[in-house]
Amino acid sequence: MVATAIGTAHAEAQSVTDSLGVEIARLAALVDSLSREVARLQSAGQEVDAEDALAQLRAAAQAAAAAGGGAQRGATPADQEFVGRQRSLQALNPEISVNADGFAQVNKDATGQDNFFMRAFEIAIVSNLDPFSRAKFFFVRGQEAGTLTPFETSGPEEEEGGSFVAEEAFIEWVGLPGGFGLKFGRFFQQFGQLNRWHQHALPVQSRSLPHIAFLGQEALGGTGLSLHWLLPTGGGSGTYETTWEIARKENENLYGSAGGVSLLGNFNAFWNLSAATDLDVSVNWISGGYADGSTSLDRDLFAVEGAFSWRPPARARYSGLVLRGGYMALRGLLPVDADGTGASGDEAGRGVARGAWTAGEVRLNQSWLAGARLDWAQNPLNTNESAWLVAPTLTWWQSEYVRLRLEYDLLGRSASRFKEGRLLFQIVFAVGPHKHETY
Repeated sequence: MVATAIGTAHAEAQSVTDSLGVEIARLAALVDSLSREVARLQSAGQEVDAEDALAQLRAAAQAAAAAGGGAQRGATPADQEFVGRQRSLQALNPEISVNADGFAQVNKDATGQDNFFMRAFEIAIVSNLDPFSRAKFFFVRGQEAGTLTPFETSGPEEEEGGSFVAEEAFIEWVGLPGGFGLKFGRFFQQFGQLNRWHQHALPVQSRSLPHIAFLGQEALGGTGLSLHWLLPTGGGSGTYETTWEIARKENENLYGSAGGVSLLGNFNAFWNLSAATDLDVSVNWISGGYADGSTSLDRDLFAVEGAFSWRPPARARYSGLVLRGGYMALRGLLPVDADGTGASGDEAGRGVARGAWTAGEVRLNQSWLAGARLDWAQNPLNTNESAWLVAPTLTWWQSEYVRLRLEYDLLGRSASRFKEGRLLFQIVFAVGPHKHETY
């Protein structure tokens, strides 16, 4: 091995020596050509001033260089920038970003709530490990304040933020043969169209009421494996993909205290209807056991979601429309009587809780967007109860780094005539390349 290295170094040194010898020979030929031109001018007895002589010498040098340059292979032009093939240490650094999501709220019916709070600080670290894989880490420190609580048991108590926690930390292999992709680690699962979106990137200030009622305030996440397949449909206007995931159960709303793993299936279809309009539809299913004390149930959650967007190519920054909506059904509930008390255990697991949501946003000009959302959901602990939400929004998109939103939430419950209303002002700002990543 040492002999090989010495031989390689000797060959490289010999190559450099040969190149220098060729360059010296070229310069010597150029000097000889210029000397002959000077001698010719002197023998001709021409009376020329210094400037004319200099101009003639320059012309002769250019002619000699043009005549001899073609014979020198590998000659580098003087104005050509040298580019090294090595990778600098700076290029190995990951992309690091920070996102902040803050609120100011006014709720005349709950004066004890915090008026100002930072819901989340997110540190995002993203790096391409090699041509085949990349890694993503998202660390979040948040404050559970200003959350929507459709039912008494569907949301956490407001508390001050704690330490940073890893929302997502995974490695993924992209561009595998056959259109496959593989992911391992902790990640937001591919359930519906918005579950993969981080909180600060949502088109409204919170997740839908069905999501909150069935899954809780946070995105559905878990630690496991995710396999994605882009179907080879041969092009055309339609694109189809499917995702299958097996992950550890980490959602108390959906699984209770049950351990083990859950199985998720997602099928998504995308159609480019025209140059300005797109349609995206997904069908989703997740299954896993639920345990609560002595009760054990098989639980399945289904969802159908879609999005329609219109963006004229010539005016995409000034006008556009996006409509989203979905339907969710949770099967496998504890039994309840009409009065809300527990029923016989024979009917356990046969109950179904349902929910639906819709949201729309229209771009008024380059900076302003107006929207609204309408949600409805049943209480999974008592399907005789339901809640609804109406929320108009007005957003000022200052840039991809800064976004401000004004939203009014009107929340009603079937179990009470009291309606909760509050005014929210949200500001989201970002530092670094990771702004408002969507999936």
